[in-house]
Amino acid sequence: MSISENLKKIKSKLPADVTLVAVSKTKPIDSIMEAYNAGQRIFGENKIQEMVEKHEQMPKDIQWHMIGHVQRNKVKYMAPFVSLIHGVENFKVLKEIDKQAKKYNRVIDCLLQIKIAEEDSKFGMNSLDAKTILESNELKDLNHINIVGVMGMATFTEDTKQIEKEFKTLKNIFEELKNIQSKNCHLKTISMGMSGDYDLAISCGSTMVRIGSSIFGERNYSH
Repeated sequence: MSISENLKKIKSKLPADVTLVAVSKTKPIDSIMEAYNAGQRIFGENKIQEMVEKHEQMPKDIQWHMIGHVQRNKVKYMAPFVSLIHGVENFKVLKEIDKQAKKYNRVIDCLLQIKIAEEDSKFGMNSLDAKTILESNELKDLNHINIVGVMGMATFTEDTKQIEKEFKTLKNIFEELKNIQSKNCHLKTISMGMSGDYDLAISCGSTMVRIGSSIFGERNYSH
């Protein structure tokens, strides 16, 4: 099936309150344009440099989401245009995003990345870290970020029971945190679920899914 057909099929199954992020990392411009021409406007990249290059070449009504690990020294490159940063894993990253957003007089939406997987390779903070950040006085000083939710990545495993448990953990953490409201904290988004497990993620409360290979086909690592 073509990219546009894949997209149509996935969108027809998604509930109205779930946002689709089309994961376009490693994909060429013409493939992303096929998805764009089929109506998709939100794309996710995991490397800042690649996202910057695509942003420069593509229509300006696209919302670019940074879904990968955020290196603080590269935040400045995406600060002029990024719509949502999924992988905020500590306060230092938030502070850097705020500093760079200020230069462009922007407020950048962010998700706190919570570590729900048992694998060591997954980044993120625990629920106590997140609570501490959201209740801190330091957060109130940041005028150019808005924390809009949480993000988590499940363990890479065939064991759906374990994945379900991890997704439910993230939903529970979100429920604990969402009562903490401030001028730059309005939690409404739970970003969890990818091509292989997004149905399960949605049943566990996800409001944003990150889907790549089910739209674009298998990843291309050759370049």
